[in-house]
Amino acid sequence: MITKVGILGYGNLGRGVEEAVKRNEDQVLKAVYTRRDPASIKINTPGAEVKSVSELDSGHEDIEVLIICGGSATDLPEMTPKYAALYSVIDSFDTHANIPQHFANVDKAAKNAGTTALISCGWDPGMFSLNRVYAHSVLPDGRDYTFWGRGVSQGHSDAIRRIEGVKDARQYTVPIEAALDKVRSGSNPELTTREKHLRECWVVAEENADKARIEEEIKTMPNYFADYDTTVNFISEEELKRDHAGLPHGGSVIYTGATGDGSNKHVIEYSLKLDSNPEFTGSVLAAYARAVDRLNKEDRFGCITVLDVAPAYLSPLSPEEQRAHLL
Repeated sequence: MITKVGILGYGNLGRGVEEAVKRNEDQVLKAVYTRRDPASIKINTPGAEVKSVSELDSGHEDIEVLIICGGSATDLPEMTPKYAALYSVIDSFDTHANIPQHFANVDKAAKNAGTTALISCGWDPGMFSLNRVYAHSVLPDGRDYTFWGRGVSQGHSDAIRRIEGVKDARQYTVPIEAALDKVRSGSNPELTTREKHLRECWVVAEENADKARIEEEIKTMPNYFADYDTTVNFISEEELKRDHAGLPHGGSVIYTGATGDGSNKHVIEYSLKLDSNPEFTGSVLAAYARAVDRLNKEDRFGCITVLDVAPAYLSPLSPEEQRAHLL
């Protein structure tokens, strides 16, 4: 069975999804939909079309799953319910506090339309979410810790770029090794935000900009840097392009728990080290797009998350092959 895929949005994530679909023999990219002029977009898939996003409004595009590659702040809260009323969809909504409301909005649209919609798919939320649930279920007497990095935080980098006098910037989230060691020891430490992560900033300033003011604004920015130990490094535009052009990321979910009378301690750890955050996230989305298509054909309508999808639905292998080689 071949799943016909559409991609909405062709930024870093959209391109990552495209590369993932090309690697999956049971998927084909039919079209990329964009808010830009379609003629200005050059994609890497022969035979696939580039279309205006308005083409989706008919509800009759030749796709089975639409992978929505927009931002969580303003795009996905509007796009995912809208298109779930027309197609089976999947998104990577990652504003954790707003997931319940987003789920409710998408669920209503998808159930009314008889489509299947999967939200908050990626590595966190997504793969990390699965591992938190597995660990909590197996060891109910325990606690989880999540560390992100070392990697580029695109949201924090954008926040720096909004400061007056900043031409460009990259911000790395860096786990503190001492905190990781405490958690891995099984001692269940209480850790503050500042004790778990560092913020490392690489900034290109405009000519004659006040670097002292920029550094102070970064370090005191609420919700982004004020609660962390933050270093600010000023470099040239050439150095930024040479040394910080990639989008690596990763992290770890670590769960510590006890069994028996509590004297036997256990540590469960799941970690990722990613050269390309968008390409890996795109690969997760493509795998779950396979599951969305299968579930829709089984009349599983409404909104779901990665927690609702059995692992077998992700694999291109048959159940017999999975039992023989993966079980």
